[in-house]
Amino acid sequence: MTSIDPVKPAVSSSANVHDPVALATALIRAPSVTPEAKAALDLVAELLAGAGYKVERLTFDTSGVPIVNLYARIGEDGPNLCFAGHVDVVPVGDAARWSHGPFSGEIADGRLFGRGAVDMKGAVAAFLAAALHYGRPEKGSLSFLITGDEEGPALDGTVKVVEWLKAKGETIDHCVVGEPTNPATLGDAFKIGRRGSLSGVVTVRGVQGHVAYPHLADNPVPRLVRLLSGLIAAPLDAGSDFFPPSNLEVVSVDVGNTAFNVIPAEATARFNVRFNDHFSLATLKDEIRRRLDAAGEPYDIAFPPGASESFITAPGPFVDIVAGAVEAVTGRRPEASTSGGTSDARFIKDLCPVVEFGLVGQTMHKVDEATSVRDLEDLTAIYSQIITRYFAHFA
Repeated sequence: MTSIDPVKPAVSSSANVHDPVALATALIRAPSVTPEAKAALDLVAELLAGAGYKVERLTFDTSGVPIVNLYARIGEDGPNLCFAGHVDVVPVGDAARWSHGPFSGEIADGRLFGRGAVDMKGAVAAFLAAALHYGRPEKGSLSFLITGDEEGPALDGTVKVVEWLKAKGETIDHCVVGEPTNPATLGDAFKIGRRGSLSGVVTVRGVQGHVAYPHLADNPVPRLVRLLSGLIAAPLDAGSDFFPPSNLEVVSVDVGNTAFNVIPAEATARFNVRFNDHFSLATLKDEIRRRLDAAGEPYDIAFPPGASESFITAPGPFVDIVAGAVEAVTGRRPEASTSGGTSDARFIKDLCPVVEFGLVGQTMHKVDEATSVRDLEDLTAIYSQIITRYFAHFA
């Protein structure tokens, strides 16, 4: 089921709509652990509608849990520069271990504390402050794609909004995603691509029996070990121009057996591969099966849903605009990176070239998640530079 609700303009009386710290504080104080992101999205919707954006809330519940998303645009023509991100956050963990309340939005020692400060309500606030300060482009459009389902299953979030945009014929020309991309200092890195991700489950079946009578049983564990040995024996590749080598990690081996005198009936192993542009999902699955087949043992394999292809935004004017904006504000030329996990950029790349740049990621998902107030202000200045340079070049 899909619900689309237009948001009527409602001019905010707040004097802080251009202040990223005030906006980030307000967003943090709207708790939004996945999938309960409505309150935070309401705040974003009100601010954008009040600034003249056409705002639509998009609710999808194909997974059985309604997920609220938002798409907003100001301007009628192209080019359309989109800022994308999420306001849902991971659980706080043990709230008693936080030195400041996880949804307090308190500032101490020059840092703003709260769940989502880094990942990524801070970046959403910086997007908003920069875009609202810039106003309506003379030529072209600014847009926002904000989801409430990035930290969760990601089944009814950005992926569904992308499908909706395609069906509607809505064009986005370039996109900036505000994921925390900097390892240590603002300006360290931005992402021009992401590795693909593929998970797999290998199952070997045997015959349960008593360990004292192995001839009456068939132990699947040694066969699974041989299969895994063949799977990881050699590197998948040596990397490519933009990516490090593909990496396969076995993350679980399980037989569900707590007894010492029972041979188990079944053994399973789970693995994940983060892969580069040497592979597609199809060719990687073929390579995995080839390696398993070479071990000469019977097995079953399943590839759970949620896999994603690798992608790259090739160097060019858009990448240069982002890198130049970062350098202009921080004095550092950011590294063009493809490291790390997956993000919603993997869906947006089906619409347009996409890059990612946000805050320093050292505290994301941790107790006492926090961002430097100075970094929030500088990030807003970077996004403002991106907007100005983008329309100067492409409009």
